[in-house]
Amino acid sequence: MPAISIDLSVVVPAYNEEGRLGPTLDAIAGYLRDNENRFGAWEVLVVDDGSTDGTRDVVTGASVRDRRVRLVTSPRNRGKGHALRLGVLASSGRRVLVTDADLAAPIEQLELLDKALAEGHSAAVGSRSAPGATIERHQSLARELLGRAGNLLIRRVAVPGVRDTQCGFKLFDGDRAREAFAASRLTGWGIDVEILQHFRRSGWPVTEVPVRWAHQPGSKVRPLDYLRVLAELASLKLRSVRPADLLATAAFLLMAVALYAGRWAGPNHRYLPDSLQDQNQWEWFFAVTADNLAHLRNPFFTTLQGFPDGVNLMANTVMLGLTVPFAPVTLALGPAISLALVMTLGLAATATAWYRLIVRRVVRHRGAAFTGAALAAFAPPMVSHANAHPNFVVLFMIPLIIERALRLCAGTRVVRDGVVLGLMAAYQIFLGEEPLLLASVGMVLFAGAYAALHPQVAKAAVPPLAKGLAIAAAVCLPLVALPLYWQFVGPQSYTRVLHADHMGNSPRALLSFAERSLVAGDRATADALSPNPTEQNAFYGWPLALLTFAIVARLWERALVKALAFTAGAAALLSLGPRFKIPLTNMTVPGPWALLADKPLFESVIEGRVAMVCAPALGMLLAVAVERLVRTPHIGRQFIGLTAVAAALIPILPAPLRSVERAPVPSFIADGTWQAYVGKDETLVPIPLPDSGNAEALHWQTATGLKFRLPGGYFNGPYGDERVGIYGAAPRYTSSMLRDISFTGVAPVIGKNWRAQARTDFAYWHAGVLVLAPQQYQDRLREAVDQLVGRPGKWVGGVWVWDLHDVGRPAPARTTLPAPHR
Repeated sequence: MPAISIDLSVVVPAYNEEGRLGPTLDAIAGYLRDNENRFGAWEVLVVDDGSTDGTRDVVTGASVRDRRVRLVTSPRNRGKGHALRLGVLASSGRRVLVTDADLAAPIEQLELLDKALAEGHSAAVGSRSAPGATIERHQSLARELLGRAGNLLIRRVAVPGVRDTQCGFKLFDGDRAREAFAASRLTGWGIDVEILQHFRRSGWPVTEVPVRWAHQPGSKVRPLDYLRVLAELASLKLRSVRPADLLATAAFLLMAVALYAGRWAGPNHRYLPDSLQDQNQWEWFFAVTADNLAHLRNPFFTTLQGFPDGVNLMANTVMLGLTVPFAPVTLALGPAISLALVMTLGLAATATAWYRLIVRRVVRHRGAAFTGAALAAFAPPMVSHANAHPNFVVLFMIPLIIERALRLCAGTRVVRDGVVLGLMAAYQIFLGEEPLLLASVGMVLFAGAYAALHPQVAKAAVPPLAKGLAIAAAVCLPLVALPLYWQFVGPQSYTRVLHADHMGNSPRALLSFAERSLVAGDRATADALSPNPTEQNAFYGWPLALLTFAIVARLWERALVKALAFTAGAAALLSLGPRFKIPLTNMTVPGPWALLADKPLFESVIEGRVAMVCAPALGMLLAVAVERLVRTPHIGRQFIGLTAVAAALIPILPAPLRSVERAPVPSFIADGTWQAYVGKDETLVPIPLPDSGNAEALHWQTATGLKFRLPGGYFNGPYGDERVGIYGAAPRYTSSMLRDISFTGVAPVIGKNWRAQARTDFAYWHAGVLVLAPQQYQDRLREAVDQLVGRPGKWVGGVWVWDLHDVGRPAPARTTLPAPHR
């Protein structure tokens, strides 16, 4: 250590710099000698990073001329990061300047950096990209483009706000620089990012200072070094993740795998019976998207179902945001595995996204955040939809959208956050529009409540939020304009979806237990209070309701708690529908959903699903309470509180979803025998036609690689002059009659009128063959089809078959449509 106090240390890393180092050291030493009144006592430390030329001799000569120039050596070349670490840790200056050996930024620019530190900053970063910077001599175009791309990536993932992290001219507070470099691990060019990230995380202010810069010949930066920086950046990002965060993500993945354990026992041969026909439908969605991409066909439309009218895929929640990127998996391994992967990984990713949002915005305690995120992603309604609806399970974009909207309210980087929000919204539209709509309802409820509690905060947030939302809309709309046009105006589009008259929750459903609740599951009650096993949209259980009430009462002084409580309560109330019955009475009262029920977009929403908004709101309330409990010094209070949390959550822990052995594909289909019966422009007609009640034929179709077309099907399509959306193709007399027989076993008297109508419908469907698989009432169905065709079917490959090629058929004609099945 020098005997006197050092005010400024200059650290110069050097590797094979014999030709350029001498003038650099003369310039630095000369400038500092001439400005000792300003910079005080100084030292220059040159770190020789294992040079193989005369670099050390150059430093030795300079040291002879001025003993304040010192040499620090490394036995072998380790990289710029290692050299800087040696030099900074060997320094003793109150301030530390690091500069490259080529002195591309002249030493005279030190005055600008020193002024920035005098203003209270801990680091002043010389910048070639900040407004006011001067580039006297540019690098090659390729190097500039690579550098800009690298800096853009670095700003996005590591050091937001710093335009130029790689400029080799930086001035630091000495003690903080030594602390940061001592904690650093990188040995290459990525050291600059690691050090700046350390300063940011420590709360030490960093500023960029525009400098004069000129590229110097003989640069040691090679093209591969850009890739090494990216690799070091990835390593830095991984190391910055806390072990608790990794553990939470791994736990969420294990929870998702456990939920789908039965399905993963044999993904190509297991079926989730509580999905009803939705597993068949979603596997078909994955298959048709992959097939369209493989054959360069329109991804928004197909005639593989619903022939000849076809299916508007954009109007059918095909989740192009996942079915498209998973197309290679679908083509290689099949749609069953793609769907299983998407639902398992998507559920884990959703829980992780909620966890990330809660940690950043609600609580810091990782255990509390994990508990809240687990409830948000694995609440009973989410588990119900996990049977059948990936669009309501894969919701990882929703927390990201919420986080970005909150950033907009802060108003720090409105343009950037608005652009990112627009891109996120566009992607979510390709994942599911109804979840985005419901999430928007939840955000509006929360924002309204919070604004009422903090009007001044809300007033300040309105201008940047409004500007950011306008930017987001400007970014999003061009990306989704064509798909949305196709969805709402294109072929087979519809105006609204025809649901049952009342799809709201009973108030009892909010306090009861879902079928798949591990401890308290009650299938009889759940079936009585919900439309089907995939739509158990409430069922949070009375213990959780009581706990929530206690949390809100105990923490009522917090505005966040009030806003979350209002969001959960309002969503629960909306989910009751336009009218609901008060339990234990015959009284029916109007619900607030009546205000939205007939509005555009909302008219197609199943109102009971609004209760899903409660899951993240309750999860955040739970996280706040758990954090408060684990940090209380009163052991007794902590024990009682955590016991109450466990008592509320254990009854609704999800049991693994039920799975059964899948019905085998008939050998007539699986062996390819069907190909002898179906011409190029003809269809294979299952008896009865596939619909939302029986879509096994879609599995036949995906098993063949979508080699044949089907009339009918399980999708949303238009019906009648008003083009109301129904489930399946617009019914024809023959399809309706066959469907009725399959459900009741009762057939009408079939005379020549029915036979004439059947010939017309067969022609309309371009039917090549009728296929009847073994099923309930198969004998009645076979007798009816024998009479319609005029001759008996043949038993071929495990099914009854009627070849229609020798049956006279009139030209296709439309008839008055019968009423749709609801």
